[in-house]
Amino acid sequence: MEIRPYILKETNWKAIRETSFEIAVLPWGATEAHNYHLPYGTDVIEAEEVAAESARIAWAAGTKVIVLPSIPFGVNTGQFDVTLDINMNPSTQLAILHDVVDTLNRQGIFKLLILNSHGANNFNNAIRELGLKFPEMFLCSCNWFKAVDQKQFFIHKDDHAGEMETSVVMHLAPHLVLPLNEAGDGAAKQFSFTAMQEGWGWAERRWTAVTKDTGVGNPYESSAEKGKKFFHAATQKVAELITQVAKSTADNRYI
Repeated sequence: MEIRPYILKETNWKAIRETSFEIAVLPWGATEAHNYHLPYGTDVIEAEEVAAESARIAWAAGTKVIVLPSIPFGVNTGQFDVTLDINMNPSTQLAILHDVVDTLNRQGIFKLLILNSHGANNFNNAIRELGLKFPEMFLCSCNWFKAVDQKQFFIHKDDHAGEMETSVVMHLAPHLVLPLNEAGDGAAKQFSFTAMQEGWGWAERRWTAVTKDTGVGNPYESSAEKGKKFFHAATQKVAELITQVAKSTADNRYI
């Protein structure tokens, strides 16, 4: 396997010192149960693979992008009673981001894309706070799993470990997926409050009160072929975002 010059953990000081990077990408996942059949590292696998493939596409198009090592822990405050679901509080995420942004800012890499792979991670407020402290930096985030419409690829809506995620991991790491006849059905309860059902109210879900198997979404129609098509479509969109941000200036970011 050749060294990929856009992956920081693979490249070296010789290559780094000769490259002027335009943008850094920070993959951010979570470590948590994904129904019975998917690995705890599902979000991390997705984050790393989406970042790597998107960066490959962007690099081939002439964008000097560097993918930082991934963060494997996410916000799991609602899953505190699920064994080995590791929680990282938003305040801890802010502290980590602060140090990463401080490093990039001092070294002249003034654009950072946080590539999020976990639904409970929300970096908006951190970006606001750090943007005020580091005004030269352009900070942004994306949820790669929302880059394309799931309905174009899948029968069932996937909130967690359903058809989309199962199909993607079947494509990326099939050896880590148990047979689907060992998966739970991903049936889940919703809040009884009208505001939450309509989407204009919000409260955190207590995961073990919502789902028996930790999944939220039916995985039984999943396939590696579906996952491959979705992964390809999503990484094309993320690569486009990487290049657009990398090539942007303060004068052309708004139209």
